[in-house]
Amino acid sequence: MDIPAPFGRLTTAMITPFNKSGEIDWAGVEKLASHLISTGHDGLVLNGTTGEAPTTSDDEKDEIIKVVRKAVGSNIKLIAGAGNNETSHSVEQAKRAAKAGADALLVVTPYYNKPPQAGVAAHFTAMADATDLPVVMYDIPGRTGIEIESDTIVKLFEHPRIVALKDAKGNVAATSWVIKRCGIPVYSGDDILNLPLFSVGAVGVISVCAHTVGKEMRQMIDAWFAGDAKRALEVHQKLLPVFTGTFRTQGAILTKAALNMMGLPGGFTRLPLVDATDAQKVALKEDFRQAGINLN
Repeated sequence: MDIPAPFGRLTTAMITPFNKSGEIDWAGVEKLASHLISTGHDGLVLNGTTGEAPTTSDDEKDEIIKVVRKAVGSNIKLIAGAGNNETSHSVEQAKRAAKAGADALLVVTPYYNKPPQAGVAAHFTAMADATDLPVVMYDIPGRTGIEIESDTIVKLFEHPRIVALKDAKGNVAATSWVIKRCGIPVYSGDDILNLPLFSVGAVGVISVCAHTVGKEMRQMIDAWFAGDAKRALEVHQKLLPVFTGTFRTQGAILTKAALNMMGLPGGFTRLPLVDATDAQKVALKEDFRQAGINLN
């Protein structure tokens, strides 16, 4: 089965750097986006979980898309998060993202209110019907409280604008069956499962850790898709301490800490997230050291 990768192989869900007073560091947004592209990214996801989308306004979300587009140019795919647990507001966000210049939408399962699968399907259909942009479904039951069940994924993939799945379900067996049943392009949304998901047919990643190990992630991906499974496994195993360490707490927190230590614009978090503690930073440095990477 030859499955296309509609947004390339390597994309990252980009953080949003804030200054100490909680305002967006716009120069930092530009600098970080440019840095990520320089490490081999094919695209960026903006206004996602790692971008602290729950605490940015709709106006800020629009401006992030515009600023990043200006920084990276027209050849880089920009996928905009546009979804919450209210379908009508999600549709409005989708329309605004399209107007701001996004190439595609990342739509998360409605969270907290736990709709039945009929409601999940209706939500994704409404989002796909809202604009002409392609839609990536985002399945992350650990955050949303519900999964997109396999039958729902297969049925929704029949929609002409639902073109891919970001998989953070943590169930490689279920994802394997979904790929076999319908051939949907799957992007791994859990860095420690990137290589396992490639082995069952995933086409790429929407990463968090590629903020800090983008070049190494590119090496792993290129090795795998060139048929060099041994080399891909070597890189995967080298990066395991980074994959584990970055998610000792909420991923944006320690990603920002690592970026700051690398001299890149990680910035601060917005409440209810809190910045990394000194102890967490020490542990993170050790994680990276074990992967052969020194954080200053």
